[in-house]
Amino acid sequence: MEPIRRHDKRNLEGLPVGKLGLIPVTGEEEMAKKIDRYLVHWRAERAREHKNNPAYSDYKSDSYIMEVQLPRFGTGEGKGVLPNSVRGMDLYILVDVVNFSKTYRMFGYDNHMSPDDHFANLKRVIAAAGGKARRITVIMPYLYESRQQVRSGRESLDCAIALQELVRMGVDNILTFDAHDPRVQNAIPLNGFDTVQPVYQFMKGLLRREKNLQIDSRHMMVISPDEGGMKRAVYVANMLGLDMGMFYKRRNYTELVNGQHPVVAHEFLGSSIEGKDVIIVDDMLSSGNSAIDIVRNLKKRGASRIFIFTTFGLFTGGLEKFDKAYEEGLIDRILTTNLIYQTPELLERPWYTSIDMSKYIAYLIDTLNHDSSISDLLNPYTKIWKLIARYNKAQQDGVDFV
Repeated sequence: MEPIRRHDKRNLEGLPVGKLGLIPVTGEEEMAKKIDRYLVHWRAERAREHKNNPAYSDYKSDSYIMEVQLPRFGTGEGKGVLPNSVRGMDLYILVDVVNFSKTYRMFGYDNHMSPDDHFANLKRVIAAAGGKARRITVIMPYLYESRQQVRSGRESLDCAIALQELVRMGVDNILTFDAHDPRVQNAIPLNGFDTVQPVYQFMKGLLRREKNLQIDSRHMMVISPDEGGMKRAVYVANMLGLDMGMFYKRRNYTELVNGQHPVVAHEFLGSSIEGKDVIIVDDMLSSGNSAIDIVRNLKKRGASRIFIFTTFGLFTGGLEKFDKAYEEGLIDRILTTNLIYQTPELLERPWYTSIDMSKYIAYLIDTLNHDSSISDLLNPYTKIWKLIARYNKAQQDGVDFV
C-alpha cells in the first residue's frame, strides 16, 4: 500500500457538515479500510490545528467505518441494521454492485449476489438510517444498470428509475466513476451527481510500469473502441495532447443474439497509427470479444505497443482470451481500477495492472465532508503534466520512475 505522507493533507477551511461516517455495503469492506486509513491519518494531524474549536469535537477518530449488519433469512430475504446512532452524521455509503464473489444462503443453496442484490442491500442501509443522518452520499463506482440508460422501444429505463428511487429515499448526492452515459443524471436534476474520470491514476500506473514512452502526437494515439465512448476518448486525448481515432461497430440488424444485434466488423476512422503506441480508452471491459478484435485490427495497421485503460475490468468471458492475446503480442498491458471486485487470478496476470483508487476516494470524502469544492480533484490536467515532466526527466537521467 502506498505510504501516507504529510503533504497528502488538503488545506480545508470549511467546517465539517457533520460527524463523518463511512458505511461499506457487503463487498466493500477492504476498500473502506484503505480509505479509512487515509482519513484517520489526515484528520489526526488536522485535529491538532483545531483542538479548541467546538465544531471539530467529533473530528478525530480511530476509525470512521460504521458497523452495518445485512443478515438474510432462509428464503433469501434480508434486512439492514445499523447498531449505532447516525443522527446528525454525514454518511458516505460505499457499494460495489458487481461484486459477484459474495454469496448468501437461500433455501439451502449458496446464491451469488447479483447487482440487484447489492442494490437492495444499499436501500436497506439507507432505510435503516431512518432519515436521521444530516446528509447521505452514495459512492457507487460502477453505476447500477448504467448500460440501460436510454430507451429504444418498449424497454425499462432501469438506471434512471434507480437514481430516482435513491433520491426519494433521502440520498443527497451520488458519486460514481466513468458513468457509461453521464446524461443519465438528467433523471435527478435537483440532486448532486458527479461522475469522475480516473485519467491521472491511469497515467501514473502506466508510467510506473512502462519505459521509453513518448507522450506526444507523433508517437502516441488515443483510440475509442466505439462511437459511444467518443467523449471519453476526446477527454483523455485532450488531457494528454494526443490525436484520437475511433472504431465503429458494423452490425447485422436482421437478427438478435442475446438481446443484441451481432457485430459484423469494427471499422476504423482516424489518421495513421503506423509505429505509434496506442491507448485504448473505455469505461468497462466486459466479455472482451470486441477488445480482442480491435487490438488485432490495430496491429494489422502497424500499431506498436497497445495499452488498454478501462475503469471497470469485468472480464465476464474469462481471462484465457487475454492470456492468448498477450502471448501473441497483441496486448502489452491492461489497466483497470480496484473500484470493483478483482479476482485473485486476475491480479496475478503479467499483463494486468491494478490501479488503486482508495486515496482518491478519501480525498473526495474528506473534501465533501467540509462542504468544499471538488473541482480541482475532478480536473487533473495540471497534475498529469507534472507527472509526465517527472517521467521525462527520469528517462533522461536513466533512473526508474516512481
